[in-house]
Amino acid sequence: MIRKYLLPILAVAGVLLGIKTTQTSVQTPPPAAPVSAPSRDPYEHSVAGSGIVEGMSENIRIAPFIGGVVAKIPVSVGQFVKKGEVLFELDLRTAEANLRSREAALLLAQAEHRSAQALLGLLNSISDKRAISEEEKIRRRFAVETAAATVALRERELGVAQTNLDLHTIRAPFDGTVLQIRTRLGEFAQAQAIISQEPLMLFADISQLQVRVDIDEADSWRLEKAPEGTAFIRGNPELNTRLSFVRFEPYVIPKRALTGESSERVDTRVLQVIFRFPADAIPVYPGQLMDVFIKGKPFREVS
Repeated sequence: MIRKYLLPILAVAGVLLGIKTTQTSVQTPPPAAPVSAPSRDPYEHSVAGSGIVEGMSENIRIAPFIGGVVAKIPVSVGQFVKKGEVLFELDLRTAEANLRSREAALLLAQAEHRSAQALLGLLNSISDKRAISEEEKIRRRFAVETAAATVALRERELGVAQTNLDLHTIRAPFDGTVLQIRTRLGEFAQAQAIISQEPLMLFADISQLQVRVDIDEADSWRLEKAPEGTAFIRGNPELNTRLSFVRFEPYVIPKRALTGESSERVDTRVLQVIFRFPADAIPVYPGQLMDVFIKGKPFREVS
């Protein structure tokens, strides 16, 4: 008797369970809550853009003029360095040996010059004109001039050797802070590293900071000549600062600074706008992305 009704009951239960599962699967799940509140536009009409923080000097990519093995790195990341102080030094042994060789060559040339001058003076001191021919005097004067020219050449070669030695020591171009060090003791520093994506050292004046904002070329017409701006830290819109306009970069370039958002366009060109703000205004670091709103013209003003 139980078996007679058990199978139909199980079949009905299976059908009901299938219906319930189908209804649950087709329901739209509630949207996930954002990790942080979005930045709030402070202007009635504005142009929004993504900005990257950099020092007021912009980021200086430090690399040697000539290649060599890194022998000293007396600075560390985050250290403030005054103008002219050493950032890093290449192996000096070859350059110093070349300098000593040029110094010796100059001393030899100076001695030959003094000898030629003394001999010419001795000939000129002979009162009897028949004792030495005019041709010999001309030859001795020419020897003095040649020796003087050799001295001048050796002095220039010594200057080149001294300059070459100085170029092995890379110094701070101005007062600033070391942002990155991407070389180590014993590594070979290539001269062309300045054009690579990873410079040997990144250096900047961060006593004041600036933000470089990318504005889509389609929105560039909406910007005023000297617009107001406000920057927000991503993740905490309560941390924001007013910006002081510095300049437009007048050449529109392909977009390079990417935010990582799935809706972001990369096949576009952007106008870069530079704003400045005090370094202690908000806790932000060079290289950090910020949300920037720039006061602009409304769309209805299209002519």
